[in-house]
Amino acid sequence: MNIHEYQGKEILRDYGVAVPNGKVAYTRQEAVDAAKSLGTDVTVVKAQIHAGGRGNAGGVKIAKNLDDVRTYAEEILGKTLVTHQTGPEGKEVKRLLIEEGCDIKDEYYVGLVVDRDTSRIVMMGSEEGGTEIEEVAAKTPEKIFKEVIDPVTGLMPYQARRLAFNMNIPKELVGKTVKFMLGLYKAFEEKDCSIAEINPLVTTGDGNVMALDAKMNFDSNALYRQKNVLELRDLDEEDEKEIEASKYDLSYISLDGNIGCMVNGAGLAMATMDIIKHYEGDPANFLDVGGGATAEKVTEAFKIILSDKSVKGIYVNIFGGIMKCDIIAEGIVEATKQMGLELPLVVRLEGTNVELGKKILDESGLNITSADSMADGAEKIVSAVRKAG
Repeated sequence: MNIHEYQGKEILRDYGVAVPNGKVAYTRQEAVDAAKSLGTDVTVVKAQIHAGGRGNAGGVKIAKNLDDVRTYAEEILGKTLVTHQTGPEGKEVKRLLIEEGCDIKDEYYVGLVVDRDTSRIVMMGSEEGGTEIEEVAAKTPEKIFKEVIDPVTGLMPYQARRLAFNMNIPKELVGKTVKFMLGLYKAFEEKDCSIAEINPLVTTGDGNVMALDAKMNFDSNALYRQKNVLELRDLDEEDEKEIEASKYDLSYISLDGNIGCMVNGAGLAMATMDIIKHYEGDPANFLDVGGGATAEKVTEAFKIILSDKSVKGIYVNIFGGIMKCDIIAEGIVEATKQMGLELPLVVRLEGTNVELGKKILDESGLNITSADSMADGAEKIVSAVRKAG
């Protein structure tokens, strides 16, 4: 789950991480009132969307007075920002962060991620702040330094100090930087983050070390114990189909293709998308119905897939282990009848009660094409979608 920059900064402030003072605003007048209350000579007006690259898209403005704040707020609110992370459709700005300006001396990068190779949290740092870390990794990888964190001890002060020196933080500010890093790690660990990225971390003219921007993502599987974080969820920033899927405990991600996929198991779902691509088709989604799907879940999954108008055919690929093939078949038949499905539908069933499942499909009288294997099913749905135009 993602949250907005201003929400991330509120969390970090609770952990002793220095951030600029700021207030959220939903209207032009709220923006002006926020700037008045901050009382600084320079105010930053920042679009709040779940995507990076806002500055390059015109979503970050420096205001020298209240008239500037009013003008920029009116300009940005309601605007659709298109960045390298939003895709061509962009995201509409519905809220702003009004923040005090900073006397920036230097910019750096600090981030925490879970490294799947080591199964450890890793803190990364670079003196190339203000630049996308992927770009730094591609052009100057030697400027990215890493500290692998032992889960028993947590981030040690000596590790933070070593990272600060490697990043060329001024010696007189290393102590404050270490405190910053330790607070950031504690927030990451206690809030069940999957990513915490400060880009840029800045040193200021008055000798402070601050998070000028903050990106925090959270492990969705841990939200049951992070009620305060869950309250920060902004449904306006999420795909409607993904929101609907979460109500039924379905894992759904929209993609750009035209072949809807319904699969049980994340690994099988990814393999299904790969084999569709192998036969030169384009998957429209990732959809994992899980190991304990019911006929109701299958019906809802069909509804979600069909709500995507770009879908021209559906491929159901189920391996019945915990989930029995006859239950899935009943759900497919029920969903097909309810939805009045006219699109090509290819079903591959394998596993527990597979023969009974196939019998249910064959005797349904519906236009359902059976597949003998995953590859056979992918080839058939790609062909059917092409023929349908």
